[in-house]
Amino acid sequence: MGECATMEITKVQTLYDACNAVFCAKQGDLPSFQQIHFLKNLLNRIEAVDVGIDEFSDGSPSSSPDSGNGLIVGQTVDKITYIHIHECDNFSIGVFCFPAGATFPLHDHPGMTVLSKLLYGSAYLKAYDWVKFDASNSRMIGLAGKVMDGVMESPSEPTVLFPRSGGNIHTFTAVTPCAIMDILTPPYSDDLGRPSTYFLDYPIPSLPGYSVLEERDLPEDLVVAGAPYLGPPIFTENDPCLLG
Repeated sequence: MGECATMEITKVQTLYDACNAVFCAKQGDLPSFQQIHFLKNLLNRIEAVDVGIDEFSDGSPSSSPDSGNGLIVGQTVDKITYIHIHECDNFSIGVFCFPAGATFPLHDHPGMTVLSKLLYGSAYLKAYDWVKFDASNSRMIGLAGKVMDGVMESPSEPTVLFPRSGGNIHTFTAVTPCAIMDILTPPYSDDLGRPSTYFLDYPIPSLPGYSVLEERDLPEDLVVAGAPYLGPPIFTENDPCLLG
C-alpha cells in the first residue's frame, strides 16, 4: 500500500476511479448530467499512449500488433482489434483499434450509456435512434431516425449516447488507422438481456433521414482480434463491484 500511495496517479487510473465512483456507488441508477460531464472531461484527457498504444510509429506491417517498445503500434494493426482494460458488472473500459477501411457493422447498445473518444485518426460514423420498433417477432424491425452521418477526426471531444438517444445504433468505418476508446455502462450481457444486436438499414427515399432497420445475423466477415492492455496498471483493490 505504501508503494502504491507514492506512485503518480495515471490518467487511466483517474478515469477508472471516477467510473467506479459514478457507476458502482448506486448500482442501477442512471448517471446524472453532471456525472456524465465530469467523466467526459476525464476521458477527453486520455491519449493513445496513456492506454499503451503508439499512434505514430510506422513500423513494417505485421500480423502482431505488439511493438518493440512495450506499446501496441496502432499503424500496424491489420484487423479490428479490441484492447480490454477493465470490466465489472456495472461498467467496462476498452479500446477498439481499426486499420484503414475496416468497418464495424451497424449494432446497438441496449439499455446502455456509452462514452466514446476517438484517440487518433479519422472514422466515418453513421448513427440512428429508434422512432418505433417491433421486437415481438424473432427479428427486431422498426423505423429509425439518423442522428449522425459524417466523418469524425481527432482531436475531437468525447461523444455520449444514451439508451434512447444520441445514436444508440451505429456503425464505424475507419478512414485512416484509428482507435476508439469506449466506456459502457452497464456492459453487454447476454444473460441480463443486453446482447449486441446487428442490423441492416434501408433508407426511405420519400423520408430523408429515416431508415427501416432490420435485425440480421452476426456478420460472418466480422473478425475482432484481442490484444493485451499494455498501459499502466489499474489498481482495483477498493472496487466495490469486485469485493465479496
